[in-house]
Amino acid sequence: MTVKPKEKPFEIIKSSGSKVRFSLSKLKSSLRKSGADDITIKHILNSVRDELYQGISTKEIYNRAFSLLKKKKSVYASKYKLKKAIYELGPTGFPFEQFIGAVLHYSGYQVEVGQMIKGKCVSHEVDIIAKKNGEHIIGECKFHSDQKIKCNVKVPLYIYSRYQDILANYKKNYEKSNCPNKGWVITNTSFTKEALAYGECMSLYLLSWNYPVGDGLKDRIDRLGLYPITVSTLLTNREKQFLLSRDIVLCRQLIHDVFYLDHLDISENRRARILKEFQLLSNV
Repeated sequence: MTVKPKEKPFEIIKSSGSKVRFSLSKLKSSLRKSGADDITIKHILNSVRDELYQGISTKEIYNRAFSLLKKKKSVYASKYKLKKAIYELGPTGFPFEQFIGAVLHYSGYQVEVGQMIKGKCVSHEVDIIAKKNGEHIIGECKFHSDQKIKCNVKVPLYIYSRYQDILANYKKNYEKSNCPNKGWVITNTSFTKEALAYGECMSLYLLSWNYPVGDGLKDRIDRLGLYPITVSTLLTNREKQFLLSRDIVLCRQLIHDVFYLDHLDISENRRARILKEFQLLSNV
């Protein structure tokens, strides 16, 4: 009896250039998180599997799955493109700071963005100040437009020194109850092992796309329905930039400030579709 040789597993190329074995289960998991139903997921998995070839890029796989989701239901595609949508908040990084501030605001914090705070030695421009239930956060956001760039150990080292300078001034001039008690470092990419080790050692809270495990930026956004407007498949890039320039960074914000759509000369039918998509994304 002739034994049929095993089919060689497909290797795909990540954005970093490294090769990994294609995982159908990972693709299935990401599709499920978009909210797609089982029939849609099965159809997309079969379509993608039929088009696989050795050395296909993760970008090609993503684009194919995204296209199929968009044909089925725009809100599925919007959730699926979340990671890409975060990069679209660039290139200056300021919309990312506003986005993090908005996420914390809708998580129950009192938030200030882009404030100058006096330290013991020098003054510092602080990206995020957030307070809730005795927690007083001093946060720094590190936005990267290239997902291959990671925050190395120099980032938390630098931010920790700034945090300590601010803390020293607070301890000297304010009551202990008003002092900051937590330093945060937030990035849209990831941290190196050394950065994570330093953060843990110095009690800095590090937040990235997928860290802490189960409570990273992606998990928080999905759980709370705090999607950036850049996830929308119905708004044009010009319309997104207009809204971002008006400090509208979350889909949830536009639902409450819908009058901004009046400035964009959007038809009633399209307006209704956009608001419906945003309501579904925001769980409202």
